[in-house]
Amino acid sequence: MTSKQEPWTRLSHSTKLPGWVAYNPRTMRPPPLSGDTKQMKILSWNVNGLRNIEGDVKDFMNLIPGYEYNYWSCSVARLDYSGTGVISRVKPISVQYGIGIAEHDQEGRVITLEFENFYLVNAYVPNSGRGLRRLVYRVDSWDPSFADFVEKLESFKPVIVCGDLNCARQSIDIHNPPAKTEDAGFTEEERESFQINFDMRGFVDTFRKQHPKAVGYTFWGENQRRNDKGWRLDYFLASGSIIDRVHDSYILPDVTSSDHSPIGLVLKL
Repeated sequence: MTSKQEPWTRLSHSTKLPGWVAYNPRTMRPPPLSGDTKQMKILSWNVNGLRNIEGDVKDFMNLIPGYEYNYWSCSVARLDYSGTGVISRVKPISVQYGIGIAEHDQEGRVITLEFENFYLVNAYVPNSGRGLRRLVYRVDSWDPSFADFVEKLESFKPVIVCGDLNCARQSIDIHNPPAKTEDAGFTEEERESFQINFDMRGFVDTFRKQHPKAVGYTFWGENQRRNDKGWRLDYFLASGSIIDRVHDSYILPDVTSSDHSPIGLVLKL
């Protein structure tokens, strides 16, 4: 694939500021760690549903050789609505589904795996929806409850939160910010909630730390990927105490089989 066919290599932001550059994983990722460095590679991807795959979710989770451990959860409140899953080569110490609050745990949005050195929290944060019908639930109830859950985990060991967090944090994270301030995922309320519940609690946006001025998106609306008119909604957030062990935090925009692209993290153990 040539650069002419890779829209993300061209800076397409509508209100770009001096110093901003287009994120290109082919040129902006660090060299791999040496083979004798103990590390864990984590990939997070909103696959836009499994309803078109034959068989059930458990069958799908067993398709990838070498990933013996798999865990999944789905909505019991609404069919084909939401869910999360994790497949792993490494057996976790423990697994927890949900955050322990019935109101929030009916949609299968959180799975937590405990490993030796950290907790991995896989999350699919509720979208505020058309007409912002779930905005109040999102910012007044879900966000603080989820952040409290993560903060409690952090009292035992560092935490990495990954997944579709359904919020573009800053203007750099969305193609046309002036036109999107009333859209779910970029309202002032959602961005303020992100700041209060994650930034101010010490969780670090690993991609933004590694690439302070890179314009990179993880989600595109219909027919928008070819022009790179996207949003960065998917994240790896890490406890401040573990941030120095993050070797790489990246986006794979050339994976196009969903409306989201995968994001990855390489963590030194």
